[in-house]
Amino acid sequence: MNNLIDIQQFQQFDNLEFISKEVVEGFITGLHRSPFHGFSVEFAEHRLYNTGESTKHIDWKLFARTDRLFVKQYEEETNLRCQIVIDTSSSMLFPFEKGIPSKINKLAFSVYSAAAIIYLLRKQRDAVGLSLFSNEIEFHSEARLSSVHIDLLYNQLGSLLRQEKAHLDKKTNTVDALHMIAENIHKRSLVILFSDLIEQESTDELFEALQHLKYNKHEVLLFHVTDHRQEKEFDFRNQPYRFVDLETGEHLKFSPHDLKNNYQKAVSEYFEELRVRCGEYHIDLTEADINEDFKHVLYTYLLKRKRLF
Repeated sequence: MNNLIDIQQFQQFDNLEFISKEVVEGFITGLHRSPFHGFSVEFAEHRLYNTGESTKHIDWKLFARTDRLFVKQYEEETNLRCQIVIDTSSSMLFPFEKGIPSKINKLAFSVYSAAAIIYLLRKQRDAVGLSLFSNEIEFHSEARLSSVHIDLLYNQLGSLLRQEKAHLDKKTNTVDALHMIAENIHKRSLVILFSDLIEQESTDELFEALQHLKYNKHEVLLFHVTDHRQEKEFDFRNQPYRFVDLETGEHLKFSPHDLKNNYQKAVSEYFEELRVRCGEYHIDLTEADINEDFKHVLYTYLLKRKRLF
C-alpha cells in the first residue's frame, strides 16, 4: 500500500497518535514477514535489577511471575534522546493540485513519518523533542518522555495538517535553525531532520550547520524529502505549464520537455553532491520519496538506533 492510499485513509481520523499506532503496528507485522525477520524492536517498560541498587522500584508482581528481578522504568530514565526537526517552509507543501496542496505532500509525509517515529521512541522509552522551522524557529521543545509531553508533540504535528489555508510566503532558513538546535539540545542526541533542502544559502553553509551538530556530538539522520516523480524525474505532460516558486511567488512559463534533460542533469548532480558531502561528514542521508510507503523511513530509523547501542 503506498502513501497516497495510506494518507487518504488517514484523513478521516484527527488523531495522530492513533494513526501512528496503526502505521507502526502494520510496519512491525510486515517486519516479521520480511528479510528483517528477527530484527529486535523492544518495547520495554522494565529493566533488569542491578545488584546493589535500591530495591524501592522492583516490580514484585513481575518477580512472582518470572522469578527474576526487574525494576520499573520512570520518566527520567531513557536510553536515547532524539530531536525530530521538520522544515515547514512553503516548498514543503508541494505538490499542488488546482492551487491547493495535495493530500500527499512533502509536509504531510514528514508529519506522518515523524509521528510514527515518536510512537516507536515512546515504546522504547526514548526521550523525544520536536523542532519546527521555516525562516525562523516556529516551535521547539526539549526531549522528554512523559505522556503529557508526547500529547503536546502530537498536537503540534496535527496542527500542521489542520491548516485551513496554505502559507505561500514561508521561506527556508535551515542553516540558522540547525545552528540554534545544535546549541540547545542535550549533548549526544540523535537529530532526525525532514527537509526538501531547497535553500537560499549555499551548500557549504548548510554543511557547516550540519557539521555543528556533529561537533556537538550529535548523531544526524537526514531524510531528504522529495516528490521523485515530479521533482527528480520531471515527469510532466508535453504542454506549457506555469511553474510557481512557493516561497517567493516568482513564476515561469515553459514546456517541461524543452528543459527536461538539463533539469534532470542539474538535479542529479545536486543529489550526488548531497550524498558525497554527507558521507564526508558521517551523516546518514536517506532519500525519502513521498510516493513510497512509510516503512522505508522506519527501517532507516531502526537501523540507525541499532547502531547506536
